[in-house]
Amino acid sequence: MVNTYGATATSSSAEAVDDEDTNEHTAFLGDNRDITTTRKEDKADGHASITSSISNLANTIIGSGMLTFPLALASAGILPGMITCVLSGGIAAFGLYLLSLCAAKTPHRRSSFFAVAEITFPKAAVFFDAAIAIKCFGVSISYLIIIKGLTPNVVSSLYHDLSDAEPPAWSQNGRNWLAIFMIILIPLAFLRRLNSLRHTSYIALFSVVYLVIIVIKCYFWPLKDMPPAGEIRLVHFTSNFLSTFPVQVFAFTCAQNLFPIYNEVKSNTQPRMNIIIGSAIGSATLTYEIIAVFGYLTFGTNVGANIIAMYPSTSLFVAIGQLAIVILVLFSYPLQVHPCRNCLDKVFHAGDSVKQVDSEGSEVDIDDHGSDDMSNTKHTILTLAIIASTFTIAYLVDDLKIVLSFVGSTGSTTLSFILPGLMYWKLSRGDESSKTLNRAALALAVYGAFIFVFCLGFNIYQVVQPSTSGDPAH
Repeated sequence: MVNTYGATATSSSAEAVDDEDTNEHTAFLGDNRDITTTRKEDKADGHASITSSISNLANTIIGSGMLTFPLALASAGILPGMITCVLSGGIAAFGLYLLSLCAAKTPHRRSSFFAVAEITFPKAAVFFDAAIAIKCFGVSISYLIIIKGLTPNVVSSLYHDLSDAEPPAWSQNGRNWLAIFMIILIPLAFLRRLNSLRHTSYIALFSVVYLVIIVIKCYFWPLKDMPPAGEIRLVHFTSNFLSTFPVQVFAFTCAQNLFPIYNEVKSNTQPRMNIIIGSAIGSATLTYEIIAVFGYLTFGTNVGANIIAMYPSTSLFVAIGQLAIVILVLFSYPLQVHPCRNCLDKVFHAGDSVKQVDSEGSEVDIDDHGSDDMSNTKHTILTLAIIASTFTIAYLVDDLKIVLSFVGSTGSTTLSFILPGLMYWKLSRGDESSKTLNRAALALAVYGAFIFVFCLGFNIYQVVQPSTSGDPAH
């Protein structure tokens, strides 16, 4: 893999750069100081297109959470359900916008949560990355469990459509399929850059389109043996709203891959980043709304937590849709491994620090350890550790519902709302031109803290009262 950021700088090469190249000045907002930086790599540009960046970000967003959106409408009615979906997407987009503004204040194409934290809350930088790593680790396990649980049903449905014989016994064991699919996932997980995953993201997004076709087609032309539809209500709040609203909030989580995309996209200006963020969130919101509305109109109040499971699996048309979901989840796994590996690298080794000189002549250390700068040995060890541990847990455990709910309610909320709000609030303090945006960022952090406490409290309540049903976080 060619390192587009230039070779990793050693102390001797850094001195050579200082001797041979002209200083470039970049202003950083942090403790109201102007920091002057000397970087040869600042001239380097990314190679990812806007299309691939949108696809990777959208694929990070759209996951298993979309299967629960029809139930969200059933728990509140069509109008409130659609409004909360748009509201959740809009707030998530605002958080991504703040992160893109923060990314512009970090060393050129070296942005990360760690890099932003070092110029905002340096003492908490490692803890931020640890929280992100845990969140991505938990979601990656959930993807493997979905693969293990859904693939035998897909094989059985396809086998009955193509043959009168019973499928082989080994094909009905999800653990066997999990081991087989890991052969595909291992090389994908080793890729260093998100742009390298653009083709798998295209395939995964086609799988989403197929699911949209299923819910629309089955509404206008119902299949045989479909369960009867319940009532359709415009506004009707139920107790299930408390469990489905957090799913809507978490379904838009993708902040962990915003910084890698910012580092890799060509000419990462703010207008181009706005296009990427708006297109990814917009396409995800539209997808969720279509699945939610048509799924709810098809089954009404009788809709279940997994819309694809509501359709008869005896239909080849539906079986292919279930296979599409497996493909979607399969290719979403590497998108969780990538930020998990980079964050673990920051936790275990902060990377090479670059000497920056502020306006007062004092030297300041800023971490400059980009994902491409990771040594091959460390990259291999971290990737193997993530793959081995996630596979082992998913192989042995069938239900991580409660664990993933806690990971989602804490990690996703922190990642999407609390950190973007606090980081930009700290960076823009004292800047009169961004006073309104500064206050909005603080409001986002407060909102995230509220959701954090609310969802965590509800999850604890579910543990105490196991009879209450809920859905895992995305």
